[in-house]
Amino acid sequence: MVTSSFYCFLPLLVLTISCTQNHSLFANGDMSLIQKTCKTTKFYDLCVSSLESNSTSSEADTKGLAIIMARYAMANATNTNSFLTSNVLVKNMTSDNLMKKVLKQCADRYSAAGSSLQDSVKDLESELYDYAYMHVMAVADYANACHNAFKMYPNLVYPHEISAREEGLKRICDVLMGIIDSLGS
Repeated sequence: MVTSSFYCFLPLLVLTISCTQNHSLFANGDMSLIQKTCKTTKFYDLCVSSLESNSTSSEADTKGLAIIMARYAMANATNTNSFLTSNVLVKNMTSDNLMKKVLKQCADRYSAAGSSLQDSVKDLESELYDYAYMHVMAVADYANACHNAFKMYPNLVYPHEISAREEGLKRICDVLMGIIDSLGS
């Protein structure tokens, strides 16, 4: 009786092991595309962790990975814009009208960055890689323009919270430009 139970269980065991091994090979194939793609970027670890955290990246080709990264950058720019325009930031940081003016300029720049990233996604979908790249370069410039707005007023200190967000967006843009470069070759 034990023997017949074993023989009934054996095909199920073989099927389970086979499926597990095939899934492992499939997952390694997906990860190798992510790793191969990310090797073309300046910030490999950021690229890999960002793409691996998105469930759709396992089904994406290189263009799809670029679109995922562009949407990640768009979320970053939109979040920074919201952070800058929030009443909490303005109320907590200053009652100084000059600071509020500069923060408003920064919010406008990050809003423009979000729009440029939307255009970049459309360009990627249409395989207009040069235009997509150009829009991403503009995003990095928008983030830099915020920093430069503070430099115009030596008595204003560039807040660490904004500096960290600027650096993050620039790194994401560097990753995205590396991926787009690999599409154009």
